[in-house]
Order: sequence, then C-alpha cells, then structure tokens
Amino acid sequence: MPKFLLLKHYRGAPAAVNDVPMAEWTPEEVDAHIRYMRDFAARLEETGEYVSGDALSPDGTFVRSQGGGRPPITDGPFAETKDLIAGWMIIDVDSHDRAVELAGELSAAPGANGEPIHEWLELRPFLQQPPASTCHTD
Repeated sequence: MPKFLLLKHYRGAPAAVNDVPMAEWTPEEVDAHIRYMRDFAARLEETGEYVSGDALSPDGTFVRSQGGGRPPITDGPFAETKDLIAGWMIIDVDSHDRAVELAGELSAAPGANGEPIHEWLELRPFLQQPPASTCHTD
C-alpha cells in the first residue's frame, strides 16, 4: 500500500475558505478542531490506514554542517519550514484516490464559528524507490 504525507500549513498554501487564523479562535473552537483531528486519526487507526501524525511547534532551528567542527545554528534562512508546516499525518492507503479522499475530509476540520476550514492540504507520496540516476560518467 502506498504511503502519503498530509501536510497542514501555517501559511504558504492558498487561503482556506474559512481563513480566520487559529490565534483568533475561541478556546472552544480550538478544542473542536483538535477533537476533529484526533477523531479522524482514530477512525483511520481502526481501518489500518493511519501511520502517525502530529502538530508542530512554530519554534525551530536551522542546522548545517560546515565540516570539521560544530555546525552553525541559525533562525534563518527564510522562509523556514517552521513558518510553513503546522502539522502532518502519514497515511497508508490502497491508492492515490483514497489519499485524495481522506485529505479532502481532513480539510473540512472545523475552525472559526464551528464552520469547516476547507483548507488546502499538501499531499505527498513517499518515494517507493530511489530515482534512477541521469548522470553519466564517460
């Protein structure tokens, strides 16, 4: 079965229909949204389609090797994934069509005023095998 990564974005994706930032929601609206996400994951656990998922903190750091010493740590370059990715879920489904169906359902999580967000989710398949090299050494 193919695995897919569903990515929820803080920003960077097209605007949702119900595009009120979560910081402006009431505590009850936040609770309803989180409950929807948990119930969705629990249902997929029952069908064997849920692998894992989590929300991400907006805090984060960039790290890279410069060789030979301790790697530098920075809060940039921008835009960083911490500014873009709000959370993720990995699903293991029978087909791309099923992944699209589930992403559409997840997109309808409630937001402000209890109305569905209808947010855009990024759906990415996991690489099944490494891509063939197109480099030639003659």
